[in-house]
Amino acid sequence: MFIETETTPNPSSLKFLPGRPVMGKGTREFASPEAAEASPLAQAIFDTGEATNVFYGGDFVTVTAAPGANWSDLKPQVLSILLDHFVSEAPLFAPGTAGGIAVPGQSDLLVEENEDDADIVVQIHELLESRVRPAVAGDGGDIQYRGYKDGVVYLQMQGACAGCPSSSATLKHGIESLLKHYVPEVVEVREA
Repeated sequence: MFIETETTPNPSSLKFLPGRPVMGKGTREFASPEAAEASPLAQAIFDTGEATNVFYGGDFVTVTAAPGANWSDLKPQVLSILLDHFVSEAPLFAPGTAGGIAVPGQSDLLVEENEDDADIVVQIHELLESRVRPAVAGDGGDIQYRGYKDGVVYLQMQGACAGCPSSSATLKHGIESLLKHYVPEVVEVREA
């Protein structure tokens, strides 16, 4: 088995492509060792002591190194962990944990949405799914919808995109411009 690596716009993150599905559908982020307890793979990566975030995409794993960590030391460790996991065909999530897909539900919203905005919200979701999410996944991350109210769309960056130096520019100049163009009711995009 050969695992490719790609750099991301976030210099602290690397994207690992095992050449097979990681999450068949959806994404999952582990932002702490405690969260990683749901996944033996994520836990093993955190156990290196040099990772601060592990993110599962459809066909990739993005790892964010801790401040001061050296990728020349960490990369071989992560590759070894990933190889062991995928060659052994171990489960991605521990039995009895709430593994699965990160799909935002009503409880994940930051604002209470107005029922009159339902058509606007549908348009926003369609644009995020068709235009934004594929581009962000290409950079080793994902974007999560967190709400819409009074012309403001709330989004959360995940994976390599969380904490990336260019994430603010991506939100303001890229995503905000796109949403404003196609959905005139949108006046601003804010990071959640």
